[in-house]
Amino acid sequence: MPRPRLCRRIAGHPSTSYFKPAGVRIKELEESILTLDEFEAIRLIDLENIDQIKAAKQMKISQPTLSRLIASARKKIADAIINGKAIKIEGGNYKLVE
Repeated sequence: MPRPRLCRRIAGHPSTSYFKPAGVRIKELEESILTLDEFEAIRLIDLENIDQIKAAKQMKISQPTLSRLIASARKKIADAIINGKAIKIEGGNYKLVE
């Protein structure tokens, strides 16, 4: 039996949880789901420019786990941009901290 997943710590919910290409109706789009823990990892690493070790400590996860979250998030974002999909931010295993 696998080890249970720990809750990842996130600083807050995004102000917008849905992004779509301009000029395409929502019902015509495929979605790429970005979890809130993936969103937080991207925010810390790419926007706040925090190194992975500090970001992992802030989220209360290991650095390899953070690295996997970033890789997964970047792949989903790239897929959405290149293939014209919407990005929906929801779900994940997280705990909100302030």
